[in-house]
Amino acid sequence: MHDDRSVTEVRLKRVLDERIRPAVHPRSVPLEVGVWHAPGEPVPVTEGLAAERAPVAVGDAWGAPWGTSWFTVSGTVPADWAGSTVEAVLDLGFDDNMPGFQCEGLVYRPDGTPVKGLNPRNTWVRVAAPAAGGEQVLLHIEAASNPVVLDYHPFLPTELGDRETAGDEPQYRLARMDLAVRDETVWELVQDLEVLGELMAELSPEAPRRWEILRAVERCLDAVDLQDVGGTAAAARERLSAVLSAPAHASAHRISAVGHAHIDSAWLWPLRETVRKVARTASNMTALLEDAPEFIYAMSQAQQFAWIKEHRPEVFAKVKQAVADGRFVPVGGMWVESDTNMPGSEALARQFVHGKRFFLEEFGIETEEVWLPDSFGYSAALPQLVVQAGAKWFLTQKISWNRNNKFPHHTFWWEGLDGTRVFTHFPPIDTYNAQLSGREVAHAVRNFQEKGEATRSLAPTGWGDGGGGTTREMLARAKRLADLEGSAKVVFEKPSDFFEKAHQEYPHAPVWVGELYLELHRATLTSQARTKQGNRRSEHLLHEAELWSATAAVRAGFRYPYRTLDRLWKTVLLHQFHDILPGTSIAWVHREAADTYAAVAEELEGIIGAAQAALAGDPSAAGQVVFNAAPHARSGIAAGAAGILPPAVAVTDCTPREDGGFALDNGLLRIGVDARGLVDSAYDLVADRETIAPGRAANLLQLHQDFPNMWDAWDVDHFYRNTVTDLTDAETVEAADGAVRVVRAFGSSRVEQLLTLPPGARRLEIATEVDWHESEKFLKLAFPLDIHTDRIAAETQFGHLYRPTHTNTSWDAAKFEACQHRFVHLEEPGWGVALVNDSTYGYDVTRAADDAGTATTVRLSLLRAPRFPDPRTDQGVHRFRCALVPGAAIGDAVREGHHLNLPERRLPGDAEVAPLVSVDQDAVVVTAVKLADDGSGDVVVRLHEAHGGRVRARLTAGFPVASATRCDLLERPAAEIDTDGPHLPLSLRPFEITTLRLSRGTG
Repeated sequence: MHDDRSVTEVRLKRVLDERIRPAVHPRSVPLEVGVWHAPGEPVPVTEGLAAERAPVAVGDAWGAPWGTSWFTVSGTVPADWAGSTVEAVLDLGFDDNMPGFQCEGLVYRPDGTPVKGLNPRNTWVRVAAPAAGGEQVLLHIEAASNPVVLDYHPFLPTELGDRETAGDEPQYRLARMDLAVRDETVWELVQDLEVLGELMAELSPEAPRRWEILRAVERCLDAVDLQDVGGTAAAARERLSAVLSAPAHASAHRISAVGHAHIDSAWLWPLRETVRKVARTASNMTALLEDAPEFIYAMSQAQQFAWIKEHRPEVFAKVKQAVADGRFVPVGGMWVESDTNMPGSEALARQFVHGKRFFLEEFGIETEEVWLPDSFGYSAALPQLVVQAGAKWFLTQKISWNRNNKFPHHTFWWEGLDGTRVFTHFPPIDTYNAQLSGREVAHAVRNFQEKGEATRSLAPTGWGDGGGGTTREMLARAKRLADLEGSAKVVFEKPSDFFEKAHQEYPHAPVWVGELYLELHRATLTSQARTKQGNRRSEHLLHEAELWSATAAVRAGFRYPYRTLDRLWKTVLLHQFHDILPGTSIAWVHREAADTYAAVAEELEGIIGAAQAALAGDPSAAGQVVFNAAPHARSGIAAGAAGILPPAVAVTDCTPREDGGFALDNGLLRIGVDARGLVDSAYDLVADRETIAPGRAANLLQLHQDFPNMWDAWDVDHFYRNTVTDLTDAETVEAADGAVRVVRAFGSSRVEQLLTLPPGARRLEIATEVDWHESEKFLKLAFPLDIHTDRIAAETQFGHLYRPTHTNTSWDAAKFEACQHRFVHLEEPGWGVALVNDSTYGYDVTRAADDAGTATTVRLSLLRAPRFPDPRTDQGVHRFRCALVPGAAIGDAVREGHHLNLPERRLPGDAEVAPLVSVDQDAVVVTAVKLADDGSGDVVVRLHEAHGGRVRARLTAGFPVASATRCDLLERPAAEIDTDGPHLPLSLRPFEITTLRLSRGTG
């Protein structure tokens, strides 16, 4: 037989595109359309419905960027359509290839009840099924003219990312506003042919099944009268019945489809637009659930449920009923799908606390799966947090984006920092926006790496990023793929059902230890520095507000601000979403974030000030009370305590050098600053050892060209290192109040630094102010260290992890930019160096060898200047603080990192304030002291082992303790603890987290 596959395949495509699909709506009449363009920001529904309309026609332009237009469509169902299914087909000017990335709409009935959303892949609204004829149709559409920011030529700089710069040029033209008859048989024929055509294309030309489908399709097309598609569709479908009813092989892979719409809480649209996106998608999904009893839909992010509840209570009522029916499934257990690299310890824990608690309080549901399909790498702290939050499964697919190395597993146990393991699945379909196309399903089967041991995988199914969700076409595909020869078996089911079955069949899955590093999007650790600084500062202010409010509540009857702290935590958690904190959203998002962080700081400073005033004693006293919120003692003040400092006696000498530089000496360190303002020596006088590599200089600012191949705000490609400019020219190097001031200018930018060696401290503090006006550049701060080591410790949540300093393997080489929190630490046996910071996350480490030996250079990533999606990323003034700590052990790095981020506070007063709790081991770090969220007045303490070893310690409460309980993250009791009065014995594994609840007694 001749190979005529291409003839039939091309014929199928043309007949579908030009004859059969257009026949789905064989008859139509235009609707009358009126419009009101809302001025400014979106208005309440009642206002939009009531506004006076002006006539508008198909083909007319509408929609300034970020505007809202209220359309009203009206008409009458023709009498001769009686018995037919009738739909309104409402095309606002969509591009089929951009669901979620352009204009959208939400349809309302005249009484304001939402019906469903409109997007490029969902343009229909059911009017009658069947119609009686003569029905009056009146619908309103709240249409959002969101501009296309990520266009066909991606990553071009655009001013459309902020309403302040986007202009008012209309973005769209109305394309279709009709009432139409929907031919169900023709629609089903389209689904038959799409599924078979896509399956056929994935089968081997040598497979008999491919030819069986080809001939069946050929016979089907022969049966279609192209001038009477509707009249011949049933006969054409009959010719496909045999190939559609052939069952799948007994060994066929099983795919659990889960309806889903991964909705970015902000990205190429502002937060306020996400509120509407979520309402549109939820409206669509609840409507689809009513039409399709087999459908299951899962939605993550408690924040998005909360938005629906607040802004669209009528939609939330439908969601709540569908949740009760078990078909609209809350998943994830986090407040948002956050970044997991950069949030601090407590913040990442609170993502689970607030997310899980919302689902428990609103729906009575304990979410068991953590759902993070799109975050940019996954912290090694997560497994322990997942388990301590009461969950047991983890899902993502983002690691499939790795550029260098293919991850070896799809179903596995993930072991975290402390040894906790969580059962994990990466969907081999390699997308969180699956359409269940033949290509996707076949890829999932081919790609699945657990063959021979496991048989099933999960497919998040629906349009996402900008929302939209699952469509009726996707359900039709799943129905046909449920048991079809040549395909995997596809069935819609709950994520929990999938995980139970996957775990049951594969309990001894392989183990992956440590972080899940994404070999892409590394620049997210640096882009939008103000957003990152706002996050870091907010986290530490929240720590202080809780600590001092709890202390004042117990000691002075201070009113603990439960509701305010709850609200502020949720605000900070929202801004940790994986396109806000990483710096990859439009300018509007980051402009608002800066304003939000400023407001958060103002409120928290007020809370801290009021609580400390309640503790400080007589404000007219001559002395000052020093408050230490850090988890380690300093300046004679215990952790979490306050007191009067004795007079300082240590001093630092600052003396000129003959070369025009300066020497700083405090008896512990001797720092050399040359005439260029570079640190050419950092001598540890205690250890009698130099810190800076021979012939090199630290505090070296380096500027790189930074133009990645794509994803400008997201990516830094390794070739950026090929071009570097050392910024060594200095305008000023001078002594300034015992410190050294350095001023430089380069390009269109300016830097001022202050190098300070505090008396009695083994650290060189460097305050850097950059007035940044570069474009597509990357600014680093380098410290070449005379230390030979094959690994570097970087702080992460509740501990630290080690990464290689070498590039032995492709996995090592891929980590050329990585994440730290407050410190990195390098050491040889017996001596180490820490580099601590107050707001930077990205760093890199390299090795260099010469006759003097191997040196290690650590560089902090300060600033970038990508032009997409924000064309003016990071322009303006920025301030950074870091400190070099020679002779530091890992415990010193932990302590100095906290001290830099939690500076002392001073208030007039005369009081000594003992800590609410104290621990007798420096390796045990207290990350939170607060009152219990339930308002009981119990004191909650969260702590962890921070040095990486086992430890026995004793916690002492500074108040009478009636009982003590070990809890989960949500402060729910797990086990009673025996106490010895105010003393609690502790035994912790390396990096183990423990949450304690102390009920206050009397006495």
